Amino acid sequence: MLKKFIFVTALFLVTLSPAYAQLPNFTDLVEAASPAVVKINTLSRGQQQRSPQMPQDQIPESLRELFEQRQRPQARRPARSMGSGFVISDDGYILTNHHVVDEADEIQVLFSDRREYTATVVGSDRRSDLALLKIDAENLSALEFADSDTLKVGAWVVAIGSPFGLDYSVTAGIVSAIGRSIPTEKGENYVPFIQTDVAINPGNSGGPLFNLEGQVVGINSQIYSRSGGSIGLSFAIPSRVAMGVIEQLKDRGIVQRGWFGVAIQEVTNSLAESLQLGTPKGALITSVEQDSPAAKGGIQPGDVVVRVNGQSIAKSGDLPHVVGMIVPGDKAKVDIYREGRRKTLTVVVGSLADGNQERLARSTDGADSLGLIVKTLQEEERLRLRLRGGVLVTQVSQDSAGSEAMLQVDDIIVQLGYSRIDDIVEYRKVIKGLPKNMPVAIRFYRQGRAIFRTIQLAE
Repeated sequence: MLKKFIFVTALFLVTLSPAYAQLPNFTDLVEAASPAVVKINTLSRGQQQRSPQMPQDQIPESLRELFEQRQRPQARRPARSMGSGFVISDDGYILTNHHVVDEADEIQVLFSDRREYTATVVGSDRRSDLALLKIDAENLSALEFADSDTLKVGAWVVAIGSPFGLDYSVTAGIVSAIGRSIPTEKGENYVPFIQTDVAINPGNSGGPLFNLEGQVVGINSQIYSRSGGSIGLSFAIPSRVAMGVIEQLKDRGIVQRGWFGVAIQEVTNSLAESLQLGTPKGALITSVEQDSPAAKGGIQPGDVVVRVNGQSIAKSGDLPHVVGMIVPGDKAKVDIYREGRRKTLTVVVGSLADGNQERLARSTDGADSLGLIVKTLQEEERLRLRLRGGVLVTQVSQDSAGSEAMLQVDDIIVQLGYSRIDDIVEYRKVIKGLPKNMPVAIRFYRQGRAIFRTIQLAE
């Protein structure tokens, strides 16, 4: 019996030995790629803090000035964070995640050979969670992208990053799934994530995901975890998405995405039967915006989109992935099922509304000459206050003209000098012509009450 056990065990080991011999060795890949992978440290001076406010109608007129002085922005607490990134061109362009550098006032890039650089943000795109940085350096080692569309489930992949600040840590695993739909907190869904079981932890964000040829197939972005640590569910942005975003950030400073103007939902078994589809597939159109590209192209509620420009729409989440990558203004061939029959429509793809796009190029500060960061007033707020327009103050820099004028976050500026401020375009035009060292009248609304002050731009 013992001899038989020894024989079977030996036979089992001999049978497995070729498989063990085929396991990948990542040493050459890591040695070649590490010089182009960077650690990113950021410093944010934090949000403006104010004292608790009392309703204006409860404050006597004679004491309002005193209360407003007490509500001036207080000292902000600096916050530090870290992430990863990698060089994409030898002249100093670096890719990382949007959430790594979002609201950062200072960005420091560190290489494996201990070189350090200060980076500026070329552009940052919330929807794809990608940010493009630039450092003043030349002749850098840069990584190459692979076509993520060729990636298959089960393929080996390698990540390099700085989890928990442990510089240039290497982890490996396999591709668990492709095309995962993970909506953002705003319900947007423009990235078909690569799911892997590679160990990713805080600090890996923005780092590269490699194939065995040492090419980048993804950018590590998210993990799913109940504890905050890796449990084998990590998600990367496909290189195909990243390359499109990088090109737009460099060329235009904004990321334009294709838009149909429809609401969609998943096709269930019962819906597939009722719609005469046979099997559940596609994206079911639940509503079509008036005068949208979809409406003009003939798409109707109840249609099921199954292909766009030859790309299959297997699930509802595939539709925004595909449409978002189409250049606005291009024509798209859309295959639909309507009343059990297949039809092909042509839709001239639109662009997401300007109000939903973000201007991406900015400095590491972002404040204007008055020390303010503002945005156009929301339509509902304008109507509620019965205003013709205005800009909303979202940040006030310390020791700035805006701070000296005692402006606060959430103030609504409607007039500068003799110029009415209806939107952010008019605001930027006016502040360019403001005189130096001369007080200028500024009119704004605070908690529904109009206030006049003066603001003075220093030399």
